[in-house]
Amino acid sequence: MAAFARSAPCWVDVQLPDLEAGKRFYGELFGWTFRAGEGPRGEGPYADAYSGGKLVAALAAKKDGRMPTAWGIYFSTDDIAASVARIREAGGQVITEPVRAGPAGALAQAADPGGAVFGLWQAGDREGFQKQNEPGSFCWTEVHTRQKDRVDAFYEEVFGFQGTDLDESEVAPGDSDDSGADEAELEASGFRMWSPAGTEPGPDTAVGGRSVITDAFPAEMPSYFLCYFAVEDCNRAAGNAVRLGGRISAPPFDIPYGRMAVLQDDQGAVFAVLQPPVSENGAE
Repeated sequence: MAAFARSAPCWVDVQLPDLEAGKRFYGELFGWTFRAGEGPRGEGPYADAYSGGKLVAALAAKKDGRMPTAWGIYFSTDDIAASVARIREAGGQVITEPVRAGPAGALAQAADPGGAVFGLWQAGDREGFQKQNEPGSFCWTEVHTRQKDRVDAFYEEVFGFQGTDLDESEVAPGDSDDSGADEAELEASGFRMWSPAGTEPGPDTAVGGRSVITDAFPAEMPSYFLCYFAVEDCNRAAGNAVRLGGRISAPPFDIPYGRMAVLQDDQGAVFAVLQPPVSENGAE
């Protein structure tokens, strides 16, 4: 049985101008260690990131300066060719056709109808994350878009996601854009959680979500995926990011799912951190 359900987020990597600088930043921020290697298509250089000895992400050196400095999310598929066909049929764009990554697996890249880019991963020897939802590892992703209706229909058709719309009074794990806009404006924009096919839709089964980019943000802001990493202390992580040369895009604030902040690394890649809530008995 595969380690990841079909369409579940299974991998993240970041494209950076300076790989060694990225290793210093994330190594100190999250306590990651690294093993050097080549990229999935032999492009190299590429560094696998480990937290507590478990694979959690990768850092890649950009080969083309025109590529965005950004974190990318990959969704699991057991038939990458069929997934690519569904993307086209649903109005998405295929950026990179399926390509073998040696014995590790196969990948493809695509964009949804709003322009947000994501990846597909069909596992071979490498399933994906060996650790998630724990400090120093991936815990959530969401797409930020202006084309809510088209994008909702796209992900439901391509991945079989079942949506749960949150009330305006509720704030989802990522109901924030990276410019630090007023929180009330963001709450009113609406948020949709995604649950995999075959599950009971709702927060307990959600694997990601969709947020709306409102008119409070510049028209030139593109659609994008925001990747979250779990941390033990959100305030400390935000402070450390600044100390390491990064920036705070959205200062730490509380949501029903913990305390979060949106940050940029020292090369401009945007990501979020989430400190899980502490229950009355002290457990997270």
